[in-house]
Amino acid sequence: MAEGQLDQAAVEAVLKDFRDPETGRSALQLGQISDIQLQDKKLSLNLALTTYSAPLWEETRSDLVQLLQGQLPALEEVQVNLRTHERPPEKIGEIGLAAKSVIAVGSGKGGVGKSTMATSIALGLKRAGCKVGLMDADVYGPSVPHLLGVNERPQAIDRKLQPIVVDGMPVMSMGFLVPAGEAIVWRGPMLHGAITQFLRDTNWGELDYLIIDMPPGTGDIALTLSQLLPLTGAVVVCTPQDVALLDAVKAIAMFNKVNIPILGVVENMSYFECPDCGKRYDIFGSGGARRRAEEMNVPFLGEVPINMQIRIRGDEGKTAGNFDDATAARYLESICYRMVKNIAAKRSMEPKMPSLSILD
Repeated sequence: MAEGQLDQAAVEAVLKDFRDPETGRSALQLGQISDIQLQDKKLSLNLALTTYSAPLWEETRSDLVQLLQGQLPALEEVQVNLRTHERPPEKIGEIGLAAKSVIAVGSGKGGVGKSTMATSIALGLKRAGCKVGLMDADVYGPSVPHLLGVNERPQAIDRKLQPIVVDGMPVMSMGFLVPAGEAIVWRGPMLHGAITQFLRDTNWGELDYLIIDMPPGTGDIALTLSQLLPLTGAVVVCTPQDVALLDAVKAIAMFNKVNIPILGVVENMSYFECPDCGKRYDIFGSGGARRRAEEMNVPFLGEVPINMQIRIRGDEGKTAGNFDDATAARYLESICYRMVKNIAAKRSMEPKMPSLSILD
């Protein structure tokens, strides 16, 4: 191509290397770039992205505009119109779950806000435009129903449990099936059976993400999940103090042992900022999770300070309201964004290949 040449072929030559954030493959070759119009040094085109990458849509559009302007300086104007690209999930694992990514949210110990973070990640992805399901696998202490303010009982239709739908998001928890206050005393095989049933026998529909709230500690549910499904990865929640970090390290080691990649670490209750004077108090220490993540070469997804309103909304079953509060939402949305960004970056390095049907 001659220097300064601007035509359809030059535009397509630049576009061919632009990658779809979900698959890491060429968006042009996947048919996600269309209606390319070049006239008087003005370019417009349609970029279709899946709901899976919804948190990255605006950034992806901006990246494409910058790429075109950088590679084709003769362009005076670039307009990229976002569209939705339909790409249904394939069924995964021996149980045939129709989800593109399954993400476990765990912790080395209880009391660090793991369930709040799992619920918030699910809600954040849902609000960004993704198709999300939330499964509460914390069988001994199911908190998700309380955090969402629901206590309905799932119905079975055609041998499939119908999840409780909360603002368009399917949710399943042992808390829907067992009376409040009743203790569950189960051995490993019963836990395995319950988790299998929640995954296999629940009508989840087609999902971009299934978020699983794990029990605290390093029990055998992670092993069960690793045997049933190819998990995209795990998010580990901890607090800044050393005693919590020691347990977080054990949780990371547990996921590594069962070959579940670590998507990142979240530091909850990072600090407290006094609403009256604005002074910061590092009640549990400061930055411990970030430092430990760097030492272990795992991503740090972000911190969430001690926030009274997050606690109050959780107690009232109004966790979704945190996303209407700018003070809390910016931390939670940032964690969702970084998690999806990390997944997209990994797929860019290891593009997901299309599946080929085998003909008899």
